[in-house]
Amino acid sequence: MKKTELIAAIAEKSGLTKKDAEAALTATLDTIVETVAAGDKIQITGFGTFEQRQRNARMGCDPRTGNKIEIPASKVPAFKAGKEFKNTVNK
Repeated sequence: MKKTELIAAIAEKSGLTKKDAEAALTATLDTIVETVAAGDKIQITGFGTFEQRQRNARMGCDPRTGNKIEIPASKVPAFKAGKEFKNTVNK
């Protein structure tokens, strides 16, 4: 499902116009991105948790040359699905 299809589905289920549904989805996604980037966690009961995780520096391999390279530490966004979400997917 692409973003436009998701907007149409949200509009249909909520009774909002597509323009309002797009505004709501954009605001939601922007808030999630900004909050996780700031290092905070968002927990939506029954759906899941969005958070920032720290990746340690590690050794890797350049696929073109085969030389070993050091991959620096970084922060990555992470999502952990909630129990109800997992159960729905596994039905």
